[in-house]
Amino acid sequence: MDHGSIREVSFFSSSLNEEQELLIYVPANYTPLNKYNILIASDGKDYFQLGGIARLADQLLDDYEIENIIIVGIPYKSVEDRRQKYIPTGHLHEAYLRFLAHELVPYLDEEFSTFQLGSTRGVIGDSMAATVSLLAALKYPSIFAKAILQSPYVDEHVLKIVEQSNNMNAVSVYHVIGTGEDKVLTTDKQIKDFLTPNRQLHSLLSAKGYKTFYEEFNGNHTWKYWKPDLKRALIENFN
Repeated sequence: MDHGSIREVSFFSSSLNEEQELLIYVPANYTPLNKYNILIASDGKDYFQLGGIARLADQLLDDYEIENIIIVGIPYKSVEDRRQKYIPTGHLHEAYLRFLAHELVPYLDEEFSTFQLGSTRGVIGDSMAATVSLLAALKYPSIFAKAILQSPYVDEHVLKIVEQSNNMNAVSVYHVIGTGEDKVLTTDKQIKDFLTPNRQLHSLLSAKGYKTFYEEFNGNHTWKYWKPDLKRALIENFN
């Protein structure tokens, strides 16, 4: 099996006014003669290190189970940085969404041979990174048509944004949550119920007519469960 390469790129974001580190997986079969789908992962370093997403992509491409894909990981700088960018109440949230849609995507389209269509671009994340992925797709449905959510953080702000959204024809949502996620220890040392609001989110997405894949897995809020789910997530979205 041929292995793709992982490039480390430093990218200056005007929206955020800071350097943003990027991890870019380029498949072994990459050639400018073909076109490639794009998947952007917030919590990017975790997807490469804990999720093993590059090796998984090598394997799925090798077995012809997914289409050509380039995967971009955006690591967060700190727990606080993550909170400010990923959830609606964070003061860098809108700037981070703009960075994804209006800076990162144009850069990738210029740098690589991509389809340049929303339907060939996805955003993925776990926990708060899943939240920002959903909200990026809802805000920019013509840029990101696929949102892959692994145990998203959902609060009343998130539900309100979904309630007010109206792009159900443009966006498909892959959504998993663990039945053991009714008591999650958050980074700020609180115990939160993720399961109930995720069920509310799913009901709302379904009621509004979004194309959804939804499953409750038997497990809790950890990579032990997100990592094995990644294979199906990639095949469902990029087969």
